[in-house]
Amino acid sequence: MTPTIDFWFDFSSPYSYIANEWVDAVAARHGRTVRRHAILLGATFQAAELKSPVSYPIKREYSLADFARSARFEGVPYLQPDTFPIPTQNAARIFWWLHDTGSPDAAADWARAAFRAYFTRSVLLSDPDALKALAADSGLDAAAAEAAWNDPAWKLRLKSENETAIAAGIFGAPFFMVDGEPFWGNDRRAQIERWLATGPF
Repeated sequence: MTPTIDFWFDFSSPYSYIANEWVDAVAARHGRTVRRHAILLGATFQAAELKSPVSYPIKREYSLADFARSARFEGVPYLQPDTFPIPTQNAARIFWWLHDTGSPDAAADWARAAFRAYFTRSVLLSDPDALKALAADSGLDAAAAEAAWNDPAWKLRLKSENETAIAAGIFGAPFFMVDGEPFWGNDRRAQIERWLATGPF
């Protein structure tokens, strides 16, 4: 079995969006695959007694500038969404529906489409009509996607994933686990690359 990089993300996290754009290439260079986990930052923040950096007035302007700068640094297109942050449970439930009934690749394609829609075109993933339209544009059955995000089974699937993440010590996003070693943040890329190339340091 090919070793994995576990990658936890929230669809409302700019740094998760940026990391989603580079993590597959990093993994491939080192003979790894990526195992994605859609979670809700609100759940992890609550468990860790944290808040979004933009909720602190002293951090907000810096954080907004750093989102865009970090995207430029990675060569990733970025447009600060008109509404930010947003609840992302419906997009995450679609991810797990695709992951479990389709394939991890289908879920990864959805993650890429949803991230790019929100962070380059301000598509409001929290709006049901916008989310259905995005699902259709992404080649999904929009009605089936809507049914999935309203289905108690997929609500429970996401809740379970949040609980599993918290139990594993995941307190933010993006969060990576490589050979049991945790790395938090888009800015951990260099450390992840070195770990993959040379092992523990």
